[in-house]
This record gives sequence, C-alpha cells and structure tokens, in this order.
Amino acid sequence: MPTAEVDAEVDQPAPSGAARRVTALNRNDKAFHVVLAQQFERDAIEQLCTLADMIREIATTRQGTQFLITLLSHRRAMLYFIQPSTRTFLSFTAACQVLGMPFNDVRDRSTSSEVKGESEDDTIRVLSQYFDLIIMRHPGEGFAEHVAHMLNDMPRTIPVINGGSGKDQHPTQALLDIYTLSRSFAQQTAKVERRFKDNVFDGKTIAFVGDLKRGRTVRSLSYLLCKYSGVKLKFISPPSLQISDDILEYLNRNDTQYELANDLRTHIGELDAVYMTRLQDEWDTDTEKSSIDYDKFSLTADMTGMFKKDLAILHPLPRREELDQKLDATPYAKYWDQVRNGMWMRAALIASIFNVDIAIRDHYHAYHTY
Repeated sequence: MPTAEVDAEVDQPAPSGAARRVTALNRNDKAFHVVLAQQFERDAIEQLCTLADMIREIATTRQGTQFLITLLSHRRAMLYFIQPSTRTFLSFTAACQVLGMPFNDVRDRSTSSEVKGESEDDTIRVLSQYFDLIIMRHPGEGFAEHVAHMLNDMPRTIPVINGGSGKDQHPTQALLDIYTLSRSFAQQTAKVERRFKDNVFDGKTIAFVGDLKRGRTVRSLSYLLCKYSGVKLKFISPPSLQISDDILEYLNRNDTQYELANDLRTHIGELDAVYMTRLQDEWDTDTEKSSIDYDKFSLTADMTGMFKKDLAILHPLPRREELDQKLDATPYAKYWDQVRNGMWMRAALIASIFNVDIAIRDHYHAYHTY
C-alpha cells in the first residue's frame, strides 16, 4: 500500500481501518510490533524516555549491569538486515547485549535459502520458529507491517521491530531523536528531571534540512513531534525534495505549525534545533543528484555566529558535505549523543515489548533516585 494511504488510514479519526490497524500492532495498549511512529502517543513516548534514562543509570555500575543482563537471557533475537546499515544494526545489537539477549543476524540474501528460491515470507516464517523477536531493515515500503500481520496469523506469534522500511518509516530512529531532543532542551533549562512535566518542546522551533521527500527519519520524527503542543517545524529543502503532502496534511490535522523554506542560512538564527539530512541519491530514478545545488542546505562552521546559544544539531548519519566536520567538537553537536541514545532507547523499547520494564523500574527505585 502506498505510504500516503498507510498514513492517512492510520491517522484518520474515522473508526474503522485506523483503529483496526493500530490494534493489530499493539498488545494491552502498548506496542508489541513496532512498525509505525503513529503507534506512540505522548505518554508512551515519555515512558520510554524515562525507562531509557533508568537503564543507562543502572548500567553505570557493575551490579546494575549484571542485573540487566539477566532480564532477557532466555530470549533470542534475529536481526534481519538486508539493507545496508551500520548505526541501526550495531545499536540494536548493543541494546540486546545490555539486556542479555542472545542474537543472530542475516545481512545478505545470498547467505539464506532465498538464493534457492525460497520466498521472503517463508524465510521470515522460518526465522519466527527459532527466535523470539525479529528486528528488520528492508528496502520495501510497508514490508515490516506486512510481516507483522503475517506473524499475527502464525501459530507462534512473535514481535517485529521496524529498523527502517524503504522511504517510508523509521520509528525507532524517531524515538531516539525525541529522546535526544528532550534531553538537550531540558539541559538548556536545567530541568532534566522535569522535562516531561514541563513540555520542553513548547516554544521550540525545529528545522528539518535536506532531502526530506525521501528521508524516512524525517517522516517518523514529524509524526512524534506532533504530540507536543507549542512546537514549530520548518522544512528547508530543494523544491523537488520537499516534504510530502501526506506529512503536511497530518500536521494540519494535528494543529502543528510549520513553514516551508529553501535556504538554511536565512533561517538558522531562528532555530532551537536543526535536523540535517544527506542527499538520498540511492533512490534516484534519473539524474536528480546532478541537478541539485546542495550548498543552501549545508551547515558550516562559519555560520556559528548566527546560531542561538543552545542550538542542537542532529543528524541521523551517515553524512556528507552537508554537515561540516569542524562542528563535531562544539557543544552544538548532538549527533554523537544521538548515536549513544539509540542504544538506550532501543533497549528500553525491547524491555517494554517483553514486559521487563516493571522489573527495571523496581530495581531503579530500590537503588537510585530519579
């Protein structure tokens, strides 16, 4: 199903298809399969962020680390990553290790029975018999949702986590991005412990810059930011790569302020956070790359004089020339925090799916002050 149709159906207030699709992905009012960013309301997002904070604090001690690795040592995960990945793959493997969860991976179809003609669906069905969780990254839009429905119909149902699907969605990246932004904004106001009570997103202007039409991280994070009142979004992009209409329709339905623009330098002084993206030329169908001047959508060290004092720079990586390496060691660079935060957020998500979040909270309150 085309992306716009998926998003519209999930988010329409009408009763039928929307409720059924979300229900099929959730169990007991929380995510079981993690496929769409729209599955997460603000309360769920903030519970995951709090849980991620607790896990990272527990993991600072040997005793805490030993406790964490007992939680899911009896479960097994399969990382089915047939699309290239470094950060997402390693972030999930690290998250599994934090919780003591053994894992295996398939990263190349040529090493599986698909080279013998086995269908991709049958490959997934086979994996579901060996493992308790499938984390997948796939070039096909909607494939993760298809797998979730397929696994629901299996005698043995296991959860699937979408680690990136085509140009469509990347929900776990959006969750770690929200986590990074909330920590950054809270640190600005010295209210880390109160950041979810005070809505640190209120009054903030966040820009997405670059290839927004084909950037699944931008799509997913836009959905989550709509859950916070008072935030304003700017989409700064070449006209041919501007954010798609289905996202703008979603923002309108959720009364989220936004603006379209085509020059980063003109707007940089207004921003509290800037989310840089590279040119996604792996999706080029003709000569799109050669026809775009990306200089207007690049962030360089000579622009720091225009930055707000506490500007947060994010980037899902990998980067190219759009993000100056001279900014790496500055306090503005939060993209390294993003990388580390991904491990904690994904550990929190896996813990929540397998209902060990209660044990983590109990352990935290017994040994720490939050």
